[in-house]
Amino acid sequence: METLTDRAIGRATLARQLLLERSGLGVPAAVEHLAGLQAQTVHSWYVGLWSRLRDLDADATGALLTGRTLVRVVAMRGTIHLLTARDARWLRPLTQVVHDRMVRGAFGRKVAGLDRTAVEAATRELLAGGPLPLAELRRGLAARFPGADPGPLAETARAWVPVVQAPPRGVWGRSGGVLHATLDDWAGPPVAAPVDDLVRRYLAAFGPASVRDIQQWCGLTRLAEVVDRLRPGLVTFRDPRGVELVDLPGAPRPGPDVPAPVRFLYDFDNLLLSHADRRRVVGDADYAAQGFDGTTNEQPSSVLVDGAVAATWRILRDGPAATLRVRPFRRLTAAERAAVQDEGAALLAFATPDARPDVLINP
Repeated sequence: METLTDRAIGRATLARQLLLERSGLGVPAAVEHLAGLQAQTVHSWYVGLWSRLRDLDADATGALLTGRTLVRVVAMRGTIHLLTARDARWLRPLTQVVHDRMVRGAFGRKVAGLDRTAVEAATRELLAGGPLPLAELRRGLAARFPGADPGPLAETARAWVPVVQAPPRGVWGRSGGVLHATLDDWAGPPVAAPVDDLVRRYLAAFGPASVRDIQQWCGLTRLAEVVDRLRPGLVTFRDPRGVELVDLPGAPRPGPDVPAPVRFLYDFDNLLLSHADRRRVVGDADYAAQGFDGTTNEQPSSVLVDGAVAATWRILRDGPAATLRVRPFRRLTAAERAAVQDEGAALLAFATPDARPDVLINP
């Protein structure tokens, strides 16, 4: 069995993630190719698409949310993801067991006595008239289940009934509170699909990968038996530590020496959240040294240099000025600094076109 270096594994994943060369795919096709983008932050995921696609039009992308081609829905790992409506209809049901597990872990006995069928029916009835804020959903459910704790009740209802966050929240250049609608009403009824399809979609976007990697991405467990079932149609490798990796036979594996351009990743970029072993792209980067020690929900935005995390970044606004601050983990070469400077200037032109731009790279 062939052993792949971490660098070769990383290059393969970057190719799947459209990070070796910007793609000409349309936004819906790209979102499906990427198996969705984590989108719990309202707008930062637009940077994820900008880094992967040529000539991204943020306004047109936002219109896809309004037009219901794209949806923001809690799916993989129990986190909000940007999916096409078509994908959400089959991916969300496959992850229901994840949401059920999270409800048990978060609320336990507080919701143990609830009649699930009744809660689901009441939730659908309350949302049938159109999207509602969480506070109104909570009040409506509390009136129907007076003996239940209103907070855990509403959170449980949102887990048991697939709901989307309706626009304008998430639309580029707009703001708004969280409005919930059922996925069925917003995008159409669920579509049955085997978990095999989910594994193949993951490998197409993130492979080659171990069983633990796949489980890290989606939150499901016991996927070894699914991989074993698919094994005749897969190829296998080993990583430098001897862990078996599986992959799709025709998926790109360009090799370790293919150039990887500078790319800016947004805070919750799935490239950094979808593997149990992140060495393929994180390498030796020490996020804790910059204060990101995992004790809060703050997730750093990262910069890829030569295919690996080399810095974090953030945009600071001060009146008419926008400064992109880059904090490297290591000393960058002159050529690398120039490439970061150029890509950073392009990012500012996209994200803050009305501002006076400046790119500041810390020593």
